[in-house]
Amino acid sequence: MKRILITGRNSYIGNAFEEWANQWPEKYQINKVTVRNNAWRSEDWHSYDAILHVAGIAHNSSDTSLEDLYYNVNRDLTFEIAKKAKNDGVPHFINMSSIIVFGTNQDEININTEPNPDNFYGDSKLQAEKLLETLNDPNFKITHVRPPMVYGKNSKGNFPLLAKLALKTPIFPDYDNKRSMIFIKNLTELLRLVIETGVTGFIHPQNPKYVRTSTLVKFIAEANNHKVYETRMVNLPINLFKKINLINKVFGNLYYKNDMNDGNLPYQKYTLKESIIDIYDEI
Repeated sequence: MKRILITGRNSYIGNAFEEWANQWPEKYQINKVTVRNNAWRSEDWHSYDAILHVAGIAHNSSDTSLEDLYYNVNRDLTFEIAKKAKNDGVPHFINMSSIIVFGTNQDEININTEPNPDNFYGDSKLQAEKLLETLNDPNFKITHVRPPMVYGKNSKGNFPLLAKLALKTPIFPDYDNKRSMIFIKNLTELLRLVIETGVTGFIHPQNPKYVRTSTLVKFIAEANNHKVYETRMVNLPINLFKKINLINKVFGNLYYKNDMNDGNLPYQKYTLKESIIDIYDEI
């Protein structure tokens, strides 16, 4: 049986992983610890086989007053937790990073794309990766997982906003774009396999196929018996105003090329349509 410690009691990904791993109670024992105070520093972690580090500030912000907080939590706290894990003899540390280490103005990200964050969220994640690599050795393996947008039941961020729009609008632009996204159950299966196999390095997970925003909206609408008509009449204005942040988030491209290393792990259990059906079947 593998003993796994999740840092962060209220993390969306951490809670989803615990629920997913509970399908195999004979294989995994899951504990969670809050790192909001200093009590974790005096705990004994030597009996754990892996630390799943998901605690952190997970969304972009342009509020400069929060910049120090992002670095304190995403970089410094991550490094302190990893140092304790190593000192306590934990053999494997899984760090939840983000696609945002590559910046928000990329279209295609491939094996030759260098990280180039353009905000302090992405930079704090990248700096954490670099610090963690100084701890990496044969007795303390580190895996960095850089997911794109994560979505699922009760997820936060852009997905619930898009879902609300899909259930209200009668029309939506029929616009061609490509986004890497990952369904939460695909991600939690990936994390399970990373812990099971001990894969290390940098992993760039995504769903089996790229997501086209209009297709995503259509699938959400269909799952809720709502009809959405697609139109190309507004595609020209979208092209003209694509540099606006909101427009780019909805209709821009941001995707991992399929040659990115995903650890060769069979984690892609759900297609986009199957994931949307799964979300709304549970509601």
